[in-house]
This record gives sequence, C-alpha cells and structure tokens, in this order.
Amino acid sequence: MKLSIVLSTQPASFAALAYKGRLQENLAKIQALGYDGVELAVRDPDLLDRAELDRLISEAGLAVPAIGTGQAFGEEGISLTDSRPEIRCRAIDRIRSQIRLAAHWDAAVIIGLIRGKSEPGFPADTKESMLREALRECAAENRGIRLAIEPINRYETDLLNTVGSSLHFLDRLAEENVGLLLDTFHMNIEESSIYRSICQAKDRIFHFHLADSNRWHPGAGHLDFRSIVETLGEVGYRGWLSAEILPLPDPDTAAESTMQHMRSLCR
Repeated sequence: MKLSIVLSTQPASFAALAYKGRLQENLAKIQALGYDGVELAVRDPDLLDRAELDRLISEAGLAVPAIGTGQAFGEEGISLTDSRPEIRCRAIDRIRSQIRLAAHWDAAVIIGLIRGKSEPGFPADTKESMLREALRECAAENRGIRLAIEPINRYETDLLNTVGSSLHFLDRLAEENVGLLLDTFHMNIEESSIYRSICQAKDRIFHFHLADSNRWHPGAGHLDFRSIVETLGEVGYRGWLSAEILPLPDPDTAAESTMQHMRSLCR
C-alpha cells in the first residue's frame, strides 16, 4: 500500500489538514519525507493555476490519488442535498469540475461534507433521494473516475454516518464508479468494530484515510494501525493510505510521525 498526505491547495478553515498552501514548499517537504503521493483538497478547481500545480507535482515526483471536495461546503455552504435547487445545481457543477480535474491524474473524487446535512422539513430519506439523484449526474460525467463516499461521524453530519448505511445507499444507487472512502477517525466514533466494517466494505473501498483516535497522526492515539493494515490486506485492498490529520504538534512533525509509524507497518 502506498502512502499519501492531504495538502490544501486553497485557504481553508478545516482543521484536519497537515499542510495548507505554500504549494512548492510543502510538496517538496512531502516528497522529502518519502510519501508516494499527495491528496489534494480543492475548493474550486476554476481558481487554480492548473498548469503550475501540475508542474510542481511533477517536479516533486508525486502521484495524486484523490481530490477532496469538502471545502466547497465548509467555505461556501454548497451541498448536493441543499433544499434550494440552485444550490444543488452549483454543487453538482462543482463536483463535475472536480472530476475533470481528477481525470488528469486518474484520481478519485471524495464525496465528504459536500453531501450536506439535514434541514428542517427535509427528512433523512428525502435527503438520501436528493443525494442519489445528484450522484447519478456526477457519476455520468466520467465513468472512468471513481467517486468515494466517506462515512462521516454524527457530530459533523447526520447523512451516512456508518459503513453499513453507506453500503445500503450504494446498493440503491447502483453506480459502479461510486464506492467508499473509509476514515479511521470517523470509524472509531461510529463503528462497533473497525476491522469488521473493513471486511463488510471490502472491494467497495476506493480510498482510505488515516488519523488516530484523537485525529492526530497515527501512533498518537489508541488505534491499532497494525491490525487495520492487516485487515485491509486480508480483504484485498491495495490502494492508498492517506493521512488526513491535525497539524499537531506542528505540521512537519505530524507528517514525519505518520510516515515513520506507517512505514514500520507497511513493509
């Protein structure tokens, strides 16, 4: 399994990002630490200098396994399940733009908080119907690009919190290029067993996020990453392990500690 770490390409209020901005400097750090790739958190691809970003990533010799989209919700408040049709259309158009960006690197596109959360007068099943409709449109943009729904804990959204509910949603969606992103931080909150949930998801796992129980770097909390890696191997997962972690005690220490801890388990 290959290791990556999240880098935000644009200013963001989201805390669990080891690196934000200063792309040339931070890409060089990520490369020097021995990471195989960099997961890019992108609020709006139209605000990027794509040629320059591609040049910097190529110079660093890094792959791009995934594109994060949650900042569109966090910074702009747009979601795929907003009660206002015009906002839903904006969110769908944004994901389509993310898909076009991802196609350059054959990266997955993450469906995290951009899916939204409940609103008064809109029951959960209505929200899920909206989300299915939106994702069918997005999935049709490019069938070769995988969309990865991330089960997120109840304190951040009330829509698709667990692996089980997300798998049921995928069954009803029935789109082959839509699967799951599993995140150890969220799983520690919502799943009765991280290992059993990995086995439940198995070949529907498109991407995997690393963070310890406290959202610090792996090794700073109580999660057993050796068993997690072994379970992923048992279900045949050969994709990326990507660190989405708080920049604590500081960004460089968090990134280096992740690398040291995970490399000792992935040899």
